[in-house]
Amino acid sequence: MTQHVASFLEAPAGAGWLRRVGTWIFSTDHKRIGLLYFYSIAAMFAVGVILGLLIRLELIAPGETIMGAQTYNAVFTLHGVVMIFMVVIPSIPAAFGNIFLPIQIGAEDVAFPRLNLFSWWLYMAGASLAVVSLFTGNGPPDTGWTFYVPFSNVTTTNVDLAVLAVFILGFSSILTGLNFIITIHRLRAEGMTWGRLPLFVWSLYATAWIQLLATPVLGITALLIMAERMLGMGLFDPARGGDPILYQHLFWIYSHPAVYIMILPAMGVISDILPVFCRKHIFGYTAIAISSIGIALAGSLVWAHHMFTSGMSDTAVLVFSLLTFIVAIPSAVKVFNWVATMYKGSIALEPPLWYAMAFIVLFSIGGLTGLVLGSAGTDIHVHDTYFVVGHFHYVIFGGTGFGMFAALHYWLPKVYGRMYNKFWAVAACLIMFAGFHVLYFPMFLLGMDGMPRRYYDYLPQYTDMHELSTVGSWLLAVGLVIMTANLVTGMRLGRRVKNNPWGGASLEWTIPSPPPTHNFLEEPVVERGPYDFAGIEPEEPSMRVPAGATKPGGGEA
Repeated sequence: MTQHVASFLEAPAGAGWLRRVGTWIFSTDHKRIGLLYFYSIAAMFAVGVILGLLIRLELIAPGETIMGAQTYNAVFTLHGVVMIFMVVIPSIPAAFGNIFLPIQIGAEDVAFPRLNLFSWWLYMAGASLAVVSLFTGNGPPDTGWTFYVPFSNVTTTNVDLAVLAVFILGFSSILTGLNFIITIHRLRAEGMTWGRLPLFVWSLYATAWIQLLATPVLGITALLIMAERMLGMGLFDPARGGDPILYQHLFWIYSHPAVYIMILPAMGVISDILPVFCRKHIFGYTAIAISSIGIALAGSLVWAHHMFTSGMSDTAVLVFSLLTFIVAIPSAVKVFNWVATMYKGSIALEPPLWYAMAFIVLFSIGGLTGLVLGSAGTDIHVHDTYFVVGHFHYVIFGGTGFGMFAALHYWLPKVYGRMYNKFWAVAACLIMFAGFHVLYFPMFLLGMDGMPRRYYDYLPQYTDMHELSTVGSWLLAVGLVIMTANLVTGMRLGRRVKNNPWGGASLEWTIPSPPPTHNFLEEPVVERGPYDFAGIEPEEPSMRVPAGATKPGGGEA
């Protein structure tokens, strides 16, 4: 019994620091592995943010400011590689998916605990190789995070090690996806039917299939780059009879579905948060669950909309443009159902809801601007301009980033058993929301005015927008620092909370905070859905509906 109720956050009493480290890095407990991922990803995120700030500082004025062109290309490449492959893709699935997926379905652990630990080790190996690539060879890779040929074939920088790092990170992603699929199929508790799965679990399920089926294409492409560089095979080099367009197809066959590996788990987080803070059953549960599968399926078929200017046939342009607009439909279904869930709800404006609402606004802007790029006529004008940069960051940072922040504020009290300062949490959200728009919205204007992306320098006519964008990066960074300081202080010194501060109805809120080593004293029997709040009162006073207030549907509270 003592072992059962011991917090998974603590090492055995009297253990030395080396033993304490060992109990973590060799643990097969899914919660500890999730936290290992979280701490690793947070460290990589800090590196990526610093690199991004350096990029914006260089672009504050025309000409050289703090770095030369070669250094800029290297910093730009590393910012993309770190943020995409080491932060955004693994962020929510590897961290919060590992911690809460088994608990939400009533399981003791994932299906393959040792494989789960191995996937974290692969992540650390890939991340370490990427860092080593900065300081070895002929300098950091300078190809951009896409490693486009033929430049990635001929550059003398340390591309081989960076590509090997991406290859290893891809294996980590594949193993995580495989583990989640088997876990969801085989380890659900009695009564946990497909119609009672939390929507966060549905999003992880759809994401896992993309990880399993699309990521091998990335691995093959990475190996082909290495073969091209080391063996001179001529697969992509026109001088040897190769086809660089073939590389673009291979890269985007993975990398466009990867966008949905990034965004689908964040959508699941929002779908779990909104009902709790609106005290209302999610609107359109079935539609949201099916739309997750629809996004995964349709999103895997639209890769060539990145290539409208590459010379493809008019028929191919028509097909891929149509598919792009089709994939917008299940995304719109989610947004509609989220807003409908909030309609006439007993809304409690707690920090997780602020971040969730910010997500909806930012993702909607990113999605709508994506339709501009999905239409061949407008894409010709803004292709490879700063419009693409703005769109990408609204979807990925505004979507996945703010989804991750919402998850942090929603589940941190459960993971650590302590509450952060709510005032500073909301203040950080508002500062980041404002800074985000000041940073990225000018990029739409720059793109429509013809400013190419990835350029080290620019014409004086673009100076004003670049200055504004750089100021926005500072504001966003201030918000990130406030949020991080508040969360770290909260997890260490915050007031203690009980099992269910928000009044959630899914299974993670039925166990102690922090979760015990073994998730459940006995295997749970599920008799209600994850959004059935009947008889569940929040432990946070600010979440409680005042007596006499109107509940959703017009009844008395």
